[in-house]
Amino acid sequence: MATPLPLFLFKNATLWTLHHHHRRPPLSAVLFSTITRRSHSLSSTQMEGTEITEEFTDKEEVKTDGKKTIFVAGATGSTGKRIVEQLLAKGFAVKAGVRDLDKAKTAFPGRNPSLQIVKADVTEGSVKLAKAIGDDSDAVICATGFQRSWDLLAPWKVDNLGTVNLVEACRKLGVNRFILISSILVNGAAMGQIFNPAYIFLNAFGLVLIAKLQAEKYIRQSGIDYTIIRPGGLRNDPPTGNIVMEPEDTLSEGSISRDHVAEVAVEALVHPEASYKVVEIISRTDAPKRSFKDLFASIKQR
Repeated sequence: MATPLPLFLFKNATLWTLHHHHRRPPLSAVLFSTITRRSHSLSSTQMEGTEITEEFTDKEEVKTDGKKTIFVAGATGSTGKRIVEQLLAKGFAVKAGVRDLDKAKTAFPGRNPSLQIVKADVTEGSVKLAKAIGDDSDAVICATGFQRSWDLLAPWKVDNLGTVNLVEACRKLGVNRFILISSILVNGAAMGQIFNPAYIFLNAFGLVLIAKLQAEKYIRQSGIDYTIIRPGGLRNDPPTGNIVMEPEDTLSEGSISRDHVAEVAVEALVHPEASYKVVEIISRTDAPKRSFKDLFASIKQR
């Protein structure tokens, strides 16, 4: 999937990057039990009419040995790659959803029996995505980001409709856990942040923050057990300080290492306190170290 576009913002000279009711049992409650799949008969999403017929997998089967399998969309991106690595380190089996198989094999060299590289483009519709995700996946993590181009609709194709396609694929398969990497300030207008340089600058690229917000709304109305993670400005350097987690529409500045973002995404899978929540995260050197259970529990469901 596309690598997000790095952007210098004016607030504190922070390097920013574009990332990306009916209750059901959280994934953490079923990670170590048998998961019953249910088929869903749903209408196709509006992106399906433009699907391209081609092979979507390298046909290399993943050997799970009883491990739970997580599908990661955008697996070769700067954040997605870290999510894959941390999932493998935590003992999960991973399906790495990518657009470019050759790039993926370079990003993940060697043979890991718990890793399967699968061709999957979120803009090609939910039917093809469902085939890529497969009926053996237990959860989906979306870490996609639009590719820099002159196409002003790219953010909507990837960050909005692409995410919708993933959600619909999950519903078709009965996959009931979805984690989205989004961004702080997606709801900047409602927060009174329309003059925040970050909000203005990011939305200059095809209204990407608005596209992400619409995708978030779709997830929240889908009935799927979700965790939406909104990081601050993304850093490629190793983590410093401790994670600060706040409720939605709270943070308007701050940054965080991609490694920390990946860690939060993986930990959300195993903590029921993360279910049906939107969390905003940055890191600070003066912040106290807290367990992930406490961090997620501190955020109330809305």
